[in-house]
Amino acid sequence: MRIAIAGGGPGGLYLAALMKQLDPHHEITVWERNAPDDTFGFGVVFSDETVGGIENADTFIHDEMARRFARWTDIDVDVDGHSFTVGGQGFAAMSRKDLLHLLQQRAADLGVSVHYRTEAPDADQLRTSYDLVVAADGINSKIRTKYADTFAPTLDHRANKYIWLGTDLVFEAFQFFVKQTEWGTMQIHGYPYSDKGSTFIVEMHEDVWRRAGFDALDIDHAIKKIKDTFATELAGHEIQTNNSKWLNFTTVRNQRWYDGNVVLLGDAAHSAHFSIGSGTKLAMEDALALAACLHEQPSLAEALQAYQTERKPVVESTQRAAQASLEWFENIGMYAGQEPAQFCFNLLTRSRRITFENLKERDADFARRIESAFAEAAGAREAVPAMFQPVTIGPLRLKNRIIVSPMDMYSATDGLPDDFHLVHLGSKALGGAGLVMTEMVCVSPEGRITPGCTGLWNDEQRDAYRRVTDFVHSRTTGKIGVQLGHSGRKGSTRLMWEGMDQPLTENNWEVIGPSPLPYGQSCHLPREADRADLDKVVTDFVAAARRAVSAGFDLVEVHAAHGYLLSSFLSPVANKRTDEYGGPLPNRLRFPLEVFDAVRAAVPGRIPVTVRISATDWVPDGNTEHDAVEIARAFVEHGAAAIDVSSGQVTEEEQPAYGRSYQTPFADRIRQLVAAPAGAKVIAVGAISSYDDVNSILLAGRADLCALGRTHLYDPQWTLHAAADQNYRGEAAAWPVQFQAGSRKPPTSRTDKIPPRLALLRNETDQPVHVRWTPHRRPPS
Repeated sequence: MRIAIAGGGPGGLYLAALMKQLDPHHEITVWERNAPDDTFGFGVVFSDETVGGIENADTFIHDEMARRFARWTDIDVDVDGHSFTVGGQGFAAMSRKDLLHLLQQRAADLGVSVHYRTEAPDADQLRTSYDLVVAADGINSKIRTKYADTFAPTLDHRANKYIWLGTDLVFEAFQFFVKQTEWGTMQIHGYPYSDKGSTFIVEMHEDVWRRAGFDALDIDHAIKKIKDTFATELAGHEIQTNNSKWLNFTTVRNQRWYDGNVVLLGDAAHSAHFSIGSGTKLAMEDALALAACLHEQPSLAEALQAYQTERKPVVESTQRAAQASLEWFENIGMYAGQEPAQFCFNLLTRSRRITFENLKERDADFARRIESAFAEAAGAREAVPAMFQPVTIGPLRLKNRIIVSPMDMYSATDGLPDDFHLVHLGSKALGGAGLVMTEMVCVSPEGRITPGCTGLWNDEQRDAYRRVTDFVHSRTTGKIGVQLGHSGRKGSTRLMWEGMDQPLTENNWEVIGPSPLPYGQSCHLPREADRADLDKVVTDFVAAARRAVSAGFDLVEVHAAHGYLLSSFLSPVANKRTDEYGGPLPNRLRFPLEVFDAVRAAVPGRIPVTVRISATDWVPDGNTEHDAVEIARAFVEHGAAAIDVSSGQVTEEEQPAYGRSYQTPFADRIRQLVAAPAGAKVIAVGAISSYDDVNSILLAGRADLCALGRTHLYDPQWTLHAAADQNYRGEAAAWPVQFQAGSRKPPTSRTDKIPPRLALLRNETDQPVHVRWTPHRRPPS
């Protein structure tokens, strides 16, 4: 093959070296606009997995890199003078300049033609003259830009400012310095890359950067200010520069990674924030994958498709973690009031790739310290798993922090709950959750979503729900709450399994909304609610709330999320009114707050009233996480004991960023900025499915409770099983006496094979030289 590579960085050079080793007859030409000695940055970090891949592919490169590696296993976090060390991580780093020189020499030795100080020819010319054109030309790739219609790139420019520096201070581990300055929070990301120096990245929000006056300083004066600010941390050592300048990080994503015989590699294809990964590491992994695919596949087209199929999901997973980390550092100022130990745990688990169980395996002492600190803050006598620490929502005390999230069952007749609801909700309460929530219980017949929704608009429904609450209170130690709502423009639709959000085929009823706008293209067109409609809705909520109290519910939640009536008033994409209920957010809040105030007044003070909100609409011009903070603030000021933080379902055009615990950052923001200072609680919900995730969320202070829905459909006894898996036996997860015989995990299939506990190591004469004991440990999840 004739291969043209635009970009002589580590990714491009490593690909060239690999391809030459696979077939010396490949004709490979590299163009690099910089001189051979030009390199930017200081050190690059590699994971053990990447190093292993390099070792398998090219032992020479691996061995030369290994000779230069700085290795360490700890992460050190210094939070305003409070220091923490967490072990068991495992990192390797080396000088970027050394790596580049090594790869340059390797490429030269293998016969790769490299043109330094030379821009690559036009891509159209290259793709007609070469079999393969590799765009390894960096984050501002000209080739990607030229074929943007095919690659479909998105460039996400972020708010934080950072500058890549070095220092002659050799850190002993990966080092985070977090400092509260007179201008705001600043942080240092540092790590050693040799026995002579360390990378020293300074980062802060742009607002902090401007308040500190960096926007008016040249680089020399900026370095002096950084050195003065971090004088204690630098301990007399120098700061080094290398074409250093202030930057805003840009996350690069591409829908496609190849076009005909042109393929993207490294930063041209993707970027991930430096707090979670190394661009050099990802580029060299790309090179390994691309070389393997080109060698294994019978045609170029199949090879490039295989490369994209293999690498794109891996990179996107890294980018999701990097995005969570990036956003955490953008909002680091929110956590200024956290206790140092919790802040440290929060920092370490920011990307959701590291969890409490991970840290417990790596550093059990640190894990115990975090669990004990949480117990102390909760006023508990012992350090048990965070999910089993008691918690209060207003005056209501819950035995643990697990909630069965509201889930519509669409199984009622004329709004009447029946034996199905008794079994459904009763089984979840028997399963150990601290609080079980009903589905959205509709306040009127016209407020139903479907004909199968339950209601509380008459006394027969009240009495049927009383049967459920009596069971929960008499047979379990859990509590039960009701969620009250009105469907608004999303009403009069089919049962979920017959066509969710689709109008009924017959017997439709009139639906109302803040404005005559449908939820989606094939959905009902609502009538704009007038004053009489709004008055009736308030009256219906009050009547339903009073029936809920009579029915014996321990908590009442007002449903102001998911595009139902109150949620649609809150959202600017659903509410286009020009009266006092439309326009700016304070106006859009007016009617939902009228409803909440009326419900709060109708419910005795011994019963908390909470509210569920959609923290973002997931569409342009919709509500954002910043609006959610103000919405939550308004409800808390009006007496909400907790904010249940969900998102979306406000318009059919939404584009949610799904992922593990993907809604938790919204809950986190509301807790830090609104709820915790006011004494209200925050409930996180959304793709939380493991006890490890629950404990990690709680220990980091991102929420006070976690609500799990589908997880409880899969396993109604999830909470009890989570207790058994964590060896917890206590009141917070007490098994019903009838079930106690099953409280131990059943044995797995039996085997008569006994694994050896001893391994005899023998010398060449087959004589044992010593005995080694191999402990049997459960592998990490």
